[in-house]
Amino acid sequence: MSSVSTVAVGNLLSLDRPDQSTLVIKLLGKWHVSRNLPSATVVTSELASTPAPARVAFDASQLRGWDSGLVSFLVGVSKFCRARGITDDRSGLPSGVQRLLALAEAVPEKKGARADETRPSFLVRVGDFTIDYGRAVSETMAFVGDLSLTGLKFLAGRARFRRVDFVEIVQDCGANAVGIVTLISFLVGVILAFMGAVQLQQFGASIYVADLVGIGMLREMGAMMTAIIMSGRTGAAFAAQLGTMKVTQETDALTTLGISPLEFLVLPRVIALVLMMPLLCLYSDFMGILGGGFVGVSMLGLSPSTYMRETIHAISFTYLFIGLVKATVYGGLIAMAGCLRGLQCGKSSSAVGDAATRAVVTSIVLVVVACGIFAFITNILGI
Repeated sequence: MSSVSTVAVGNLLSLDRPDQSTLVIKLLGKWHVSRNLPSATVVTSELASTPAPARVAFDASQLRGWDSGLVSFLVGVSKFCRARGITDDRSGLPSGVQRLLALAEAVPEKKGARADETRPSFLVRVGDFTIDYGRAVSETMAFVGDLSLTGLKFLAGRARFRRVDFVEIVQDCGANAVGIVTLISFLVGVILAFMGAVQLQQFGASIYVADLVGIGMLREMGAMMTAIIMSGRTGAAFAAQLGTMKVTQETDALTTLGISPLEFLVLPRVIALVLMMPLLCLYSDFMGILGGGFVGVSMLGLSPSTYMRETIHAISFTYLFIGLVKATVYGGLIAMAGCLRGLQCGKSSSAVGDAATRAVVTSIVLVVVACGIFAFITNILGI
């Protein structure tokens, strides 16, 4: 039978029309994903031509190799044929290809698995963002409320968590964080003293570097730097720990056993960080003053006794109390942010890293906002 028309598509595909009602797809050479394979649209455009064939057949006599690239091509052609009511004769395909095509058609594609290529409109994006933001605020408020009720149960002696776990968390939040707090606080004190010395030396008031460092560390920098350190260290660790438990369904197992994850996992972490933050802040204040003293003695020629005497004269118990209160509040915010992001973690391993990142960002934002609120309140109170 003579061909009505033959169309060659590269060196891998040829379309043959032996008659008006039949299209023969000839597969040539090696069909591997690593090669530049033809698209199914080449065939579908021929099928959509006039007159449209009523039957599609395949000729794989010259096919010398294939992988999933060929299967993907044939799936696209088969879908178009079914949509147009065209019969596809697969008898000319290798038996392995026929079985894979049957398997691909037997298992339907999961709804929503294919990404929508169309970009939603601006109003749709704004609406989705608003809905997501409202849902996030609702979840946060629910978490804070449930945690408050859990705290009341703890005060009543009815909260359930393991004391051994609490001791380990206290050690991780406290003793294990001393090294990084020491380094950062000492360097912050050095930087404050150096910046102050550059300006104060112009007026012959180098001694007031001690006042600058002492007041700055006790009121603001000690609590702030400790909070930032613990946000990146402990807040992220809380989120990663709880996120991993969420992925491995340990939190679901606790719920099944009738144990509240808030009591067993969140409450000891919040209490531990709230208790350790004031101690770390106090230690940070001391190391910052030592860093300022190092600059004062080595750069400004002040004696250690003179520097310490001026520091004691400048600071007061009020400044120390304000710093410790800030550190306590910062500790609670960091712990709650880390635990909240951990409990909101998805079910994949990558979601754990995302939860840790969101925990750090949320913690730092909350700390900065709380610092601004404290500054406003202390200004109103005149302290």
